[in-house]
Amino acid sequence: MSVTSAEGEARRALGRLARALEKARREMVSLEGAPRHAEGSDFPIEEYGTVNDALASVERFVEEEGERLQRKILEQGGLEPGRIRR
Repeated sequence: MSVTSAEGEARRALGRLARALEKARREMVSLEGAPRHAEGSDFPIEEYGTVNDALASVERFVEEEGERLQRKILEQGGLEPGRIRR
């Protein structure tokens, strides 16, 4: 089974995006850590929550799109996605 260049590029881009999201999560934890304790009640907790919710939304998209692409590639190869075990 060969993956078309468009599908291969999409999977590579999805992988890069997933790694970027992992890094963004780590950076958010770092960014939130020190000022939160120093600022106390002045810390903009709601804004940080909004950003973390947005990151979670993008993470769900990446996961769902990865599954969709995998199903598509398997179906093109004549395989049923539900029958493949990891």
